[in-house]
Amino acid sequence: MVRLLTPLSRLYGMAERRARAHALAHPETPRLPVPVLVIGNVVAGGAGKTPTTIAVAQYFHSLGVPVGIVSRGYGRSPKAPEMVVVHADSDAMTAGDEPVLIHLRTGAPVVVCANRTQAGHTLLRLHPQVRLILCDDGLQHHALQRDGEICVMDERGIGNGLLLPAGPLREPWPRRVDMVLYTAPPTTPVPVVPGQAVYHSRRTLHAQAMRANGTTCPLAHWRDSGQPVIAVAGIAQPERFFSMLEQQGLSMAQRHALPDHVGQDALASLARQWMSTSLPVLCTEKDAVKLWDVDPSAWAVPLVLEPEKAFFAALNAWWLSHAAHPGRAAAPSVP
Repeated sequence: MVRLLTPLSRLYGMAERRARAHALAHPETPRLPVPVLVIGNVVAGGAGKTPTTIAVAQYFHSLGVPVGIVSRGYGRSPKAPEMVVVHADSDAMTAGDEPVLIHLRTGAPVVVCANRTQAGHTLLRLHPQVRLILCDDGLQHHALQRDGEICVMDERGIGNGLLLPAGPLREPWPRRVDMVLYTAPPTTPVPVVPGQAVYHSRRTLHAQAMRANGTTCPLAHWRDSGQPVIAVAGIAQPERFFSMLEQQGLSMAQRHALPDHVGQDALASLARQWMSTSLPVLCTEKDAVKLWDVDPSAWAVPLVLEPEKAFFAALNAWWLSHAAHPGRAAAPSVP
C-alpha cells in the first residue's frame, strides 16, 4: 500500500514546498506588531501541541508577559462564525474544543479563525496589552508570518519518514525550527537539523480529577476502592489516555475511543447509555468542555506536561532576542 501511495506523497510534497516558497517570497499578509510563536507538529494526529501551548502560555504569564493565543479551531461546527472570540462560557462546537480548553487553563485571550493573521489583529485590537501571540498549531499555515516555531513530537517520531498519504508527515522533515520538544521518549531515532535545539518533556495525568462544578476527587480513590470506571477519550490517540489510567492503577469497565474532536451530539448519545449505570465517568479535559453540557457529573482528568528546565530557559532567551526588535514592543523585565 505504501508503494502505491508514494506517487501521491511526491505530489503532496511538491505542493507543500511550492506553498512554502511562495509564502516566503510573497508574503500575503503583513507581520503582526508583536512577536508570534507557532507551536505545531509535522505528523498527522495529536502529538501534544495543545498541552505545549498551555505550558508555554503559563510560563510567559509567570514572567509577566501578556500572552494572547490564536487557533484554527479544528472540529468546529460548519455553522460557526468565521471569527470567534473565546470566553469561559463559549460553546466548544462554535469556538473549538481546544481553544476553549486553552482559555480555561490559561486565562489568556483566545481568538479563533482560519486566517490566523486576522485572528491576531482582532486579538490585539481587543487586548492591546498583549505582547506575545502564540499560535496553537500552524507550522504549515504559511500565510502567518512568524518569529519562532516549536515542533512537538511524540513517541511516533516521524514514522516511516514519508509524506501524506504514504506516511504521517505533513511536510518534509528535517527542516529548521527554533525548538523541537519531545513529549515522550521516541522509540526510533528522529532526524533533526544539526545544531537544532531538542528538548524533552514528561506527560502524566494529574492526581486529581475534576467535575464541572469544581468538585475534585483523587484518582487514588478509585484505585484504592477497586471501583471500575468508564473511560472516554475523543482525542487523536485515545489508547494513550486509557493506558495512562491503567498506569495509575484504575480498572476500566468500559472504554470509549472516539474520533478526535468528536461532536457534542455523539457525546450526548453516549452519555445517555452510561447515565443508567452508577459507574464514574472519566474523560480528557478536551472532551469535558463538550461533555459537561450533557453530563456535568463526568470527571475530567487533566494532562500534565512537564518540559525540562532547559526548554523554558530557551524560551526565555528566544523572547529576549525577539521582543525588542525595531517596531516591536519592548520586552518586559524578565528575571
